[in-house]
Amino acid sequence: MKVSDFYYSLPESLIAQKPLMDREKSKLMMIDRNTGAIKHGIFRDVVNYLKPGDCLVLNDTRVIPARLIGYKQNTGGKIEFVLLRRIEQDLWEVLVKPGRRARIGTIFKFGKEQLSAEVLDNTPAGGRIVRFEYSGIFEEVLDRLGTMPLPPYIKEKLEDPERYQTVYSREEGSAAAPTAGLHFTKDLLRAIEQRGVKLAYITLHVGLGTFRPVKTKEVEKHIMHSEYYRIDDEACQTINEVMKDGGRVIAVGTTSCRTLESTVTGNKVVAGDGWTDIFIYPGYDFKVVDGIITNFHLPESTLIMLVSAFAGREKIMEAYKVAVKEEYRFFSFGDAMIII
Repeated sequence: MKVSDFYYSLPESLIAQKPLMDREKSKLMMIDRNTGAIKHGIFRDVVNYLKPGDCLVLNDTRVIPARLIGYKQNTGGKIEFVLLRRIEQDLWEVLVKPGRRARIGTIFKFGKEQLSAEVLDNTPAGGRIVRFEYSGIFEEVLDRLGTMPLPPYIKEKLEDPERYQTVYSREEGSAAAPTAGLHFTKDLLRAIEQRGVKLAYITLHVGLGTFRPVKTKEVEKHIMHSEYYRIDDEACQTINEVMKDGGRVIAVGTTSCRTLESTVTGNKVVAGDGWTDIFIYPGYDFKVVDGIITNFHLPESTLIMLVSAFAGREKIMEAYKVAVKEEYRFFSFGDAMIII
């Protein structure tokens, strides 16, 4: 399967630069998974496509201010860190720019020397392993010195950082938001529950690998990045009961979808935590997920491959053509679709 099979042409003007004032008033495209039929509405209409006895699965990860600007201790040369994942308490995997300045043994300072980092090792993906030193609580230092690592296609400054968080975010650790969840408000979630739909919260900390382009020509040769997930007993019980009773499991976002499909054994989702590098592309047999709520994704990305695996490549590529024609807003701050 060729990566180029997942290319589509997108005018730059359709890349959303800012979130809408009202989260739930984004456009919503409904795609019938079986027929490919398309309907249009606004996001609040999503409640009409959910049935009593369904389960909506949401990723409660919270984006940390993972972007740090500092300088090299000896020369003063500027450096940018983006925190990818915590290995131990003060040991992190980070992206660095420019990488030539971040040799093993180099020390960098951030702020008024409130935070320092020593490079300990290189990673196979081109990042670095660093150890931080600071006084106080690391998360508080990071809140003072760090900024949100917005995707590279967003050029405008985000005035309110909370708009890059879901209203139900609580588990800190992501370098990027699970953007399908950005459309929900607390009122909408209450309306969904009142309809008789169960809510289950799971965690997957989104890494910046989600924005990395697929560099292989063949889909099957791409190697996925790993991301940390956790599903507790309560969420598992809710999801498994719905599956047992014949209800549908609707994943909010590709992150929830990947987590669910990573943790199924037999016909049950299993509680636990760990790292997943599951790569879902056409030909994959879904074991848990019956529906997906998702944003519109980059051409040739692993995310458009995942939704193509769920609904069929031809249906998805046709839907994207319609979305461009109808001037939907694309990517992180853009509009949404539900495939069901």
